[in-house]
Amino acid sequence: MLRRIMLAAGLLLAGGAQAQQVAPPGPTLSAVRARGMLSCGISTGDPAWSQPDSRGVWQGMDADLCRAIAAAVLGSPDRLVWQHLTGQNRFPALVTGQVEVLTRTTTWTFMRDAQLGLNFTAPNFYDGQGFLVRADSGVTAAKQLDGASVCFVSASTHELNLTDWSRAQGIRFTPVIFADKDEARRAYESGRCDSYSGDASQLAAIRAAFPDPRAHALLPDRISKEPYAPAVKQGDDQWFDIVRYVVFGLVEAEELGITRANAEAMRAESPSPAVQRLLGRTGDLGPAVGLDRAWLLNAIKAVGNYGEIYDRHLGKDSPVGLPRGLNDLWTRGGLMVAPPMR
Repeated sequence: MLRRIMLAAGLLLAGGAQAQQVAPPGPTLSAVRARGMLSCGISTGDPAWSQPDSRGVWQGMDADLCRAIAAAVLGSPDRLVWQHLTGQNRFPALVTGQVEVLTRTTTWTFMRDAQLGLNFTAPNFYDGQGFLVRADSGVTAAKQLDGASVCFVSASTHELNLTDWSRAQGIRFTPVIFADKDEARRAYESGRCDSYSGDASQLAAIRAAFPDPRAHALLPDRISKEPYAPAVKQGDDQWFDIVRYVVFGLVEAEELGITRANAEAMRAESPSPAVQRLLGRTGDLGPAVGLDRAWLLNAIKAVGNYGEIYDRHLGKDSPVGLPRGLNDLWTRGGLMVAPPMR
């Protein structure tokens, strides 16, 4: 018995020593390092998520997540190759290796996860499908759209959601389908359809970008649940963990009060063991996935914590002004929570 206990203790000690070594890079991390750039899949243009600003710099929730991953892996948020993908080509681009990560407002569903050769990592936004209508239409609820023409994007979850919802409600609509969001937006704006249906956050961002946002109304109805999550190709667990825990690290940073501005100071001065581990002053979070200890520090310094990213593009510091709701921290009644970072 004593021998077995001593052997078990020896294995635990060996495991602890091994955990302090930097894990060897897997195939995706090796490829990204060899290229010196991260290939990230975003949209062709989606307000608040991935869209060029007046200087041509891509901004938005999805774009900033790409920057955070690049900073964690390569030490710089600028070492990025933007791949602008449509709903039809986003999944093939991921599974064929054109991109290492897909952050393009993509809903995590069972069939996508099970059949497309990809893995969803961690939810970074909780949404639901809604409807945008003209304010002078008199429509105040989705049920009033019986007989209406509805614009939406193909190769998305929206068509099935609309079909299921309309059957359940006993109403009919005329579908007007487009290949990408920008086409659908222009069609709705020009009056080709009575309503534009999509994820509510995107509709709110589109509305805010119109010349007269008050001329359009986002109906209160939500006909689906749409959890967004960045996706990676199946078969590389290390890369899956890296992308997953960048998302969780940004959420944990907000919970711990770590911001873009104070991250360096908190790393040097905070007495909190959780802060010290997250920012790499102690522990081996980064080495466990083949990275250095400053990986999450670099990500936070590049884009801020989750709340900062949200407020900048969707929340109180943006034209959209969307309340946090389900996307608030779990400590404030939302769904954003990270597993223990230890």
